[in-house]
Amino acid sequence: MKRKCAILVALILICGIVAVSAQSVAAGKKYVLKFNHVLTTQDPYHAAFLKWAEAVSARTDGNLKIEVFPSAQLGVEEDILEQIRQGSNVGQNTDSARLGQYVPGIAVMNAPYFVESLEEVQKLNTLPTVLAWKAELEKTQGFKILSFMWVQGFRQMITNKPIRKPADLAGLRICTPPAPIWQESIRAIGATPVAMAYGEMYSGLQTRAIDGVELSFTATASGKFQEVTKFASETKHILLINFEVISSKWFNALPLEYQKILEEECNKAGLEVSKRYLEEIDPRNLSTLKAAGMTIIPSSEIDMAAFRAAGEKAYQKLNLLSVRDQVYKELGKTK
Repeated sequence: MKRKCAILVALILICGIVAVSAQSVAAGKKYVLKFNHVLTTQDPYHAAFLKWAEAVSARTDGNLKIEVFPSAQLGVEEDILEQIRQGSNVGQNTDSARLGQYVPGIAVMNAPYFVESLEEVQKLNTLPTVLAWKAELEKTQGFKILSFMWVQGFRQMITNKPIRKPADLAGLRICTPPAPIWQESIRAIGATPVAMAYGEMYSGLQTRAIDGVELSFTATASGKFQEVTKFASETKHILLINFEVISSKWFNALPLEYQKILEEECNKAGLEVSKRYLEEIDPRNLSTLKAAGMTIIPSSEIDMAAFRAAGEKAYQKLNLLSVRDQVYKELGKTK
Protein backbone atom coordinates (compact mmCIF):
# COMPACT_ATOMS: atom_id res chain seq x y z
CA MET A 1 0.00 0.00 0.00
CA LYS A 2 2.82 2.36 0.92
CA ARG A 3 4.50 1.57 -2.39
CA LYS A 4 1.31 2.31 -4.32
CA CYS A 5 0.86 5.59 -2.50
CA ALA A 6 4.45 6.58 -3.25
CA ILE A 7 3.95 5.79 -6.94
CA LEU A 8 0.71 7.80 -7.00
CA VAL A 9 2.36 10.81 -5.37
CA ALA A 10 5.23 10.57 -7.85
CA LEU A 11 2.81 10.48 -10.79
CA ILE A 12 0.95 13.51 -9.45
CA LEU A 13 4.20 15.43 -9.09
CA ILE A 14 5.31 14.43 -12.58
CA CYS A 15 1.97 15.53 -14.06
CA GLY A 16 2.25 18.82 -12.21
CA ILE A 17 5.75 19.40 -13.51
CA VAL A 18 4.67 18.54 -17.05
CA ALA A 19 1.68 20.89 -16.81
CA VAL A 20 3.79 23.74 -15.48
CA SER A 21 6.38 23.08 -18.15
CA ALA A 22 3.74 23.04 -20.89
CA GLN A 23 2.28 26.30 -19.62
CA SER A 24 5.74 27.86 -19.52
CA VAL A 25 6.38 26.82 -23.12
CA ALA A 26 3.02 28.25 -24.15
CA ALA A 27 3.71 31.45 -22.27
CA GLY A 28 7.08 31.79 -23.96
CA LYS A 29 5.62 31.42 -27.43
CA LYS A 30 5.21 34.60 -29.47
CA TYR A 31 1.80 35.64 -30.74
CA VAL A 32 0.95 38.55 -33.05
CA LEU A 33 -2.46 40.09 -33.64
CA LYS A 34 -2.74 42.45 -36.61
CA PHE A 35 -5.50 44.90 -35.75
CA ASN A 36 -7.16 46.93 -38.50
CA HIS A 37 -9.36 50.03 -38.27
CA VAL A 38 -10.61 52.60 -40.78
CA LEU A 39 -9.92 55.71 -38.68
CA THR A 40 -7.02 58.10 -39.15
CA THR A 41 -4.02 58.34 -36.82
CA GLN A 42 -5.49 61.63 -35.57
CA ASP A 43 -8.61 59.94 -34.25
CA PRO A 44 -8.60 59.35 -30.45
CA TYR A 45 -9.43 55.69 -30.99
CA HIS A 46 -6.12 55.10 -32.75
CA ALA A 47 -4.22 56.26 -29.66
CA ALA A 48 -6.49 54.07 -27.51
CA PHE A 49 -5.76 51.02 -29.67
CA LEU A 50 -2.04 51.70 -29.27
CA LYS A 51 -2.50 51.98 -25.50
CA TRP A 52 -4.32 48.63 -25.49
CA ALA A 53 -1.42 47.11 -27.44
CA GLU A 54 1.15 48.51 -25.01
CA ALA A 55 -0.71 47.20 -21.97
CA VAL A 56 -1.06 43.71 -23.45
CA SER A 57 2.60 43.59 -24.41
CA ALA A 58 3.66 44.72 -20.93
CA ARG A 59 1.53 42.11 -19.15
CA THR A 60 2.71 39.26 -21.41
CA ASP A 61 6.40 40.25 -21.41
CA GLY A 62 6.15 41.01 -25.09
CA ASN A 63 4.93 37.53 -25.98
CA LEU A 64 1.56 38.78 -27.22
CA LYS A 65 1.95 41.71 -29.57
CA ILE A 66 -0.79 43.78 -31.18
CA GLU A 67 0.17 45.61 -34.36
CA VAL A 68 -2.29 48.44 -35.08
CA PHE A 69 -3.04 49.40 -38.69
CA PRO A 70 -5.01 52.66 -39.15
CA SER A 71 -6.80 53.96 -42.25
CA ALA A 72 -7.78 50.43 -43.36
CA GLN A 73 -4.17 49.57 -44.25
CA LEU A 74 -4.94 45.86 -44.12
CA GLY A 75 -8.02 46.20 -46.32
CA VAL A 76 -11.69 47.08 -46.24
CA GLU A 77 -13.68 46.06 -43.20
CA GLU A 78 -15.83 43.43 -44.88
CA ASP A 79 -12.76 41.61 -46.24
CA ILE A 80 -11.07 41.64 -42.83
CA LEU A 81 -14.18 40.19 -41.20
CA GLU A 82 -14.09 37.27 -43.62
CA GLN A 83 -10.40 36.71 -42.85
CA ILE A 84 -11.29 36.64 -39.16
CA ARG A 85 -13.93 33.98 -39.80
CA GLN A 86 -11.29 31.85 -41.49
CA GLY A 87 -9.08 31.95 -38.39
CA SER A 88 -6.46 34.51 -39.41
CA ASN A 89 -4.54 36.42 -36.75
CA VAL A 90 -6.26 39.69 -37.61
CA GLY A 91 -8.71 41.89 -35.73
CA GLN A 92 -11.14 44.61 -36.73
CA ASN A 93 -12.90 47.54 -35.14
CA THR A 94 -16.47 47.05 -36.34
CA ASP A 95 -20.07 47.53 -35.23
CA SER A 96 -23.20 45.52 -34.56
CA ALA A 97 -24.64 46.59 -37.90
CA ARG A 98 -22.06 44.49 -39.73
CA LEU A 99 -22.15 41.68 -37.17
CA GLY A 100 -25.91 41.61 -37.66
CA GLN A 101 -25.28 40.14 -41.10
CA TYR A 102 -24.12 36.99 -39.29
CA VAL A 103 -26.41 37.01 -36.22
CA PRO A 104 -29.37 39.23 -37.16
CA GLY A 105 -30.57 40.18 -33.69
CA ILE A 106 -27.37 41.93 -32.62
CA ALA A 107 -27.88 44.58 -35.33
CA VAL A 108 -30.43 46.21 -33.02
CA MET A 109 -27.55 47.70 -31.03
CA ASN A 110 -26.91 50.12 -33.90
CA ALA A 111 -30.55 51.02 -34.49
CA PRO A 112 -31.92 54.57 -34.04
CA TYR A 113 -32.13 55.79 -30.43
CA PHE A 114 -31.56 52.26 -29.06
CA VAL A 115 -29.47 53.26 -26.03
CA GLU A 116 -28.25 56.72 -25.13
CA SER A 117 -25.46 56.47 -22.55
CA LEU A 118 -22.24 54.61 -21.80
CA GLU A 119 -23.84 53.26 -18.63
CA GLU A 120 -26.56 51.56 -20.67
CA VAL A 121 -23.92 50.05 -22.96
CA GLN A 122 -22.10 48.58 -19.96
CA LYS A 123 -25.34 47.02 -18.73
CA LEU A 124 -25.93 45.44 -22.14
CA ASN A 125 -22.90 43.20 -21.62
CA THR A 126 -24.65 41.51 -18.67
CA LEU A 127 -27.95 40.70 -20.40
CA PRO A 128 -28.84 37.09 -21.30
CA THR A 129 -29.90 38.03 -24.84
CA VAL A 130 -26.66 39.87 -25.57
CA LEU A 131 -24.52 37.12 -24.05
CA ALA A 132 -26.37 34.61 -26.26
CA TRP A 133 -25.57 36.68 -29.37
CA LYS A 134 -21.89 36.78 -28.43
CA ALA A 135 -21.83 33.03 -27.87
CA GLU A 136 -23.53 32.38 -31.22
CA LEU A 137 -21.08 34.62 -33.07
CA GLU A 138 -18.20 32.70 -31.50
CA LYS A 139 -19.53 29.18 -31.96
CA THR A 140 -21.16 29.40 -35.37
CA GLN A 141 -19.50 32.33 -37.15
CA GLY A 142 -15.91 32.33 -35.87
CA PHE A 143 -16.01 35.78 -34.26
CA LYS A 144 -14.70 36.43 -30.76
CA ILE A 145 -15.95 39.74 -29.39
CA LEU A 146 -13.23 41.02 -27.11
CA SER A 147 -15.18 44.11 -26.10
CA PHE A 148 -17.92 46.51 -27.13
CA MET A 149 -17.07 49.07 -24.48
CA TRP A 150 -15.88 51.37 -27.27
CA VAL A 151 -18.56 54.04 -27.65
CA GLN A 152 -17.68 56.58 -30.31
CA GLY A 153 -20.22 59.23 -29.48
CA PHE A 154 -23.45 60.09 -31.21
CA ARG A 155 -23.87 60.10 -34.96
CA GLN A 156 -24.96 63.49 -36.27
CA MET A 157 -26.06 64.80 -39.66
CA ILE A 158 -23.25 66.61 -41.50
CA THR A 159 -24.76 68.36 -44.50
CA ASN A 160 -24.94 71.54 -46.56
CA LYS A 161 -28.37 72.51 -45.22
CA PRO A 162 -29.74 72.70 -41.68
CA ILE A 163 -31.64 69.65 -40.42
CA ARG A 164 -34.34 70.28 -37.81
CA LYS A 165 -36.93 67.62 -38.64
CA PRO A 166 -37.05 64.37 -40.65
CA ALA A 167 -38.68 66.15 -43.59
CA ASP A 168 -35.53 68.26 -44.00
CA LEU A 169 -33.66 65.11 -45.05
CA ALA A 170 -36.07 64.32 -47.89
CA GLY A 171 -34.16 63.84 -51.13
CA LEU A 172 -30.73 64.12 -49.50
CA ARG A 173 -28.19 61.38 -50.28
CA ILE A 174 -26.49 60.62 -46.97
CA CYS A 175 -23.44 58.39 -46.89
CA THR A 176 -23.69 55.50 -44.45
CA PRO A 177 -22.19 51.98 -44.23
CA PRO A 178 -23.77 49.28 -46.41
CA ALA A 179 -25.15 47.06 -43.62
CA PRO A 180 -28.98 46.81 -43.62
CA ILE A 181 -29.55 48.39 -40.19
CA TRP A 182 -27.50 51.46 -41.16
CA GLN A 183 -29.27 51.79 -44.49
CA GLU A 184 -32.75 51.35 -43.03
CA SER A 185 -32.03 53.66 -40.09
CA ILE A 186 -31.04 56.52 -42.37
CA ARG A 187 -33.96 55.82 -44.70
CA ALA A 188 -36.35 55.71 -41.72
CA ILE A 189 -35.41 59.17 -40.50
CA GLY A 190 -35.95 60.67 -43.94
CA ALA A 191 -32.81 60.50 -46.09
CA THR A 192 -31.68 58.35 -49.00
CA PRO A 193 -28.79 56.13 -47.81
CA VAL A 194 -25.71 55.80 -50.02
CA ALA A 195 -22.99 53.24 -49.30
CA MET A 196 -19.47 54.59 -49.74
CA ALA A 197 -16.07 53.73 -48.25
CA TYR A 198 -14.87 56.12 -45.54
CA GLY A 199 -11.88 57.15 -47.64
CA GLU A 200 -14.17 58.22 -50.50
CA MET A 201 -16.54 60.37 -48.48
CA TYR A 202 -14.56 63.62 -48.65
CA SER A 203 -14.31 63.54 -52.45
CA GLY A 204 -17.93 62.41 -52.62
CA LEU A 205 -18.97 65.61 -50.85
CA GLN A 206 -16.68 67.70 -53.06
CA THR A 207 -18.19 66.32 -56.25
CA ARG A 208 -21.75 66.31 -54.81
CA ALA A 209 -22.02 62.58 -55.36
CA ILE A 210 -23.48 62.68 -51.86
CA ASP A 211 -25.24 65.49 -49.99
CA GLY A 212 -23.97 64.65 -46.55
CA VAL A 213 -22.57 62.11 -44.11
CA GLU A 214 -23.58 60.94 -40.66
CA LEU A 215 -20.66 60.96 -38.25
CA SER A 216 -19.68 62.01 -34.74
CA PHE A 217 -18.33 65.52 -34.29
CA THR A 218 -14.88 64.05 -33.70
CA ALA A 219 -14.89 61.92 -36.84
CA THR A 220 -16.11 64.96 -38.75
CA ALA A 221 -13.24 67.11 -37.47
CA SER A 222 -10.53 64.45 -37.89
CA GLY A 223 -11.72 63.76 -41.45
CA LYS A 224 -11.82 67.52 -42.15
CA PHE A 225 -15.38 67.27 -43.44
CA GLN A 226 -15.95 70.83 -42.24
CA GLU A 227 -14.05 71.86 -45.37
CA VAL A 228 -16.77 70.49 -47.64
CA THR A 229 -19.96 70.89 -45.58
CA LYS A 230 -21.65 73.83 -43.83
CA PHE A 231 -23.96 72.39 -41.18
CA ALA A 232 -23.71 69.91 -38.30
CA SER A 233 -27.15 69.01 -36.95
CA GLU A 234 -27.22 67.36 -33.52
CA THR A 235 -29.76 64.65 -34.31
CA LYS A 236 -28.01 62.06 -32.09
CA HIS A 237 -29.75 59.40 -34.16
CA ILE A 238 -27.34 56.58 -33.25
CA LEU A 239 -25.01 56.08 -30.29
CA LEU A 240 -22.16 54.32 -32.07
CA ILE A 241 -21.10 51.18 -30.22
CA ASN A 242 -17.89 49.72 -31.63
CA PHE A 243 -16.99 46.05 -31.39
CA GLU A 244 -13.41 44.78 -31.27
CA VAL A 245 -13.47 41.35 -32.89
CA ILE A 246 -10.90 38.68 -33.62
CA SER A 247 -10.98 35.04 -34.67
CA SER A 248 -12.44 32.71 -32.04
CA LYS A 249 -10.16 29.97 -33.38
CA TRP A 250 -7.06 32.12 -32.95
CA PHE A 251 -8.25 33.40 -29.54
CA ASN A 252 -8.87 29.89 -28.20
CA ALA A 253 -5.34 28.85 -29.22
CA LEU A 254 -3.85 31.45 -26.87
CA PRO A 255 -2.83 30.53 -23.32
CA LEU A 256 -5.74 31.15 -20.95
CA GLU A 257 -3.83 33.88 -19.17
CA TYR A 258 -3.29 35.72 -22.46
CA GLN A 259 -6.97 35.41 -23.34
CA LYS A 260 -7.88 37.08 -20.06
CA ILE A 261 -5.31 39.85 -20.51
CA LEU A 262 -6.42 40.55 -24.08
CA GLU A 263 -10.06 41.00 -23.02
CA GLU A 264 -9.36 42.89 -19.80
CA GLU A 265 -7.10 45.45 -21.42
CA CYS A 266 -9.45 45.87 -24.38
CA ASN A 267 -12.35 46.66 -22.05
CA LYS A 268 -10.18 48.98 -19.97
CA ALA A 269 -8.88 50.98 -22.94
CA GLY A 270 -12.34 51.12 -24.46
CA LEU A 271 -14.10 52.45 -21.38
CA GLU A 272 -11.39 55.03 -20.84
CA VAL A 273 -11.51 56.48 -24.35
CA SER A 274 -15.31 56.27 -24.46
CA LYS A 275 -15.67 58.38 -21.33
CA ARG A 276 -13.22 60.90 -22.74
CA TYR A 277 -15.01 60.83 -26.08
CA LEU A 278 -18.41 61.66 -24.61
CA GLU A 279 -17.29 64.10 -21.90
CA GLU A 280 -14.29 65.82 -23.44
CA ILE A 281 -13.28 64.89 -26.99
CA ASP A 282 -16.58 65.30 -28.83
CA PRO A 283 -17.43 68.63 -27.15
CA ARG A 284 -13.93 69.90 -27.96
CA ASN A 285 -14.28 68.90 -31.60
CA LEU A 286 -17.68 70.52 -31.74
CA SER A 287 -15.86 73.75 -30.86
CA THR A 288 -13.34 73.00 -33.61
CA LEU A 289 -16.15 72.72 -36.15
CA LYS A 290 -17.66 76.01 -34.96
CA ALA A 291 -14.28 77.73 -35.21
CA ALA A 292 -13.94 76.42 -38.77
CA GLY A 293 -17.15 78.21 -39.72
CA MET A 294 -19.70 75.40 -39.52
CA THR A 295 -23.17 76.25 -38.30
CA ILE A 296 -24.26 73.94 -35.50
CA ILE A 297 -27.96 73.10 -35.14
CA PRO A 298 -28.26 72.00 -31.47
CA SER A 299 -30.65 69.26 -30.38
CA SER A 300 -32.73 71.91 -28.58
CA GLU A 301 -33.68 73.27 -32.02
CA ILE A 302 -34.40 69.82 -33.48
CA ASP A 303 -37.69 67.95 -33.29
CA MET A 304 -36.21 64.97 -31.46
CA ALA A 305 -39.63 63.42 -30.83
CA ALA A 306 -40.27 63.35 -34.58
CA PHE A 307 -36.88 61.74 -35.22
CA ARG A 308 -37.48 59.08 -32.56
CA ALA A 309 -40.89 58.29 -34.01
CA ALA A 310 -39.43 58.08 -37.52
CA GLY A 311 -36.70 55.75 -36.35
CA GLU A 312 -39.32 53.14 -35.42
CA LYS A 313 -39.67 52.30 -39.11
CA ALA A 314 -36.17 50.81 -39.15
CA TYR A 315 -37.09 48.35 -36.38
CA GLN A 316 -40.28 47.43 -38.22
CA LYS A 317 -38.58 46.99 -41.60
CA LEU A 318 -35.97 44.60 -40.21
CA ASN A 319 -38.31 42.77 -37.80
CA LEU A 320 -36.35 43.99 -34.78
CA LEU A 321 -39.20 45.36 -32.66
CA SER A 322 -39.55 42.18 -30.58
CA VAL A 323 -35.77 41.92 -30.26
CA ARG A 324 -35.53 45.49 -28.98
CA ASP A 325 -38.43 45.00 -26.59
CA GLN A 326 -36.82 41.88 -25.11
CA VAL A 327 -33.53 43.70 -24.56
CA TYR A 328 -35.38 46.64 -23.02
CA LYS A 329 -37.19 44.26 -20.68
CA GLU A 330 -33.89 42.77 -19.51
CA LEU A 331 -32.37 46.26 -19.31
CA GLY A 332 -35.31 47.68 -17.36
CA LYS A 333 -35.73 50.37 -19.99
CA THR A 334 -38.92 51.78 -21.48
CA LYS A 335 -39.27 53.02 -25.04
